[in-house]
Amino acid sequence: MTKTSGYQTWTDLLFAHWRVSANTLQTLLPDGLSVETFDGDGWLGMVPFAMDKVRPWWFPGVPGISWFLETNLRTYVTLPDGRSGVWFFSLDATKRLAVQIARRFWYLPYFDADLSLNRDTSGISYRGQRLGQQDGRYQADMKLQSNPQFSVAEPGTLEYFLLERYVLFARRPDGRYFLGNVHHSPYTFCTPQRVTVHQTLASAIGCPIDPDRQPDHVAFSPGVDVSVDSVMLV
Repeated sequence: MTKTSGYQTWTDLLFAHWRVSANTLQTLLPDGLSVETFDGDGWLGMVPFAMDKVRPWWFPGVPGISWFLETNLRTYVTLPDGRSGVWFFSLDATKRLAVQIARRFWYLPYFDADLSLNRDTSGISYRGQRLGQQDGRYQADMKLQSNPQFSVAEPGTLEYFLLERYVLFARRPDGRYFLGNVHHSPYTFCTPQRVTVHQTLASAIGCPIDPDRQPDHVAFSPGVDVSVDSVMLV
């Protein structure tokens, strides 16, 4: 059974990705999922952004509840039948109610966090600290070109592999998988002039990436309007 779960707008997305051995990532995945690779490697992504106008399909957005910041740590996987999607290792958010709802109804590993996103004329700075944990920190500073050129990813490119993802998987306590279908127009994105990152999100999940290792690929998108529906997989 498929149902529409809601609508939201994602803005100011920074996609920071590291090449990671597929074997390393595979040890961090639950049974039934396989790492999806590009150029022979797995990819671990950190994506900080803002969520706006978050609402279920049957109710308008509510000020103070429908806007918050989020940062997810993710990789790309396939099911045994070949379907591919996103697997989230963690999702940090500033809205406690959103965290509780996502954990209960979407079976996603959300955490309460103190996050900030500050924009100036040249770029954006992102900061985060997961509440109650020493790990789960990050800071990222992005500088844009003075006149950034935005484009849409072409199929077959690394940008398409990393950005154009429309399915997410989550695992229920009984071992069955939950599938979320994400609908939006293709991202418009640019390559920032400079991005510097320090993060311990990877070490928090047991992935051996040095906190000061810089991403192997970065992209920025101003955002998209999104709708989400869900279906249960056995």
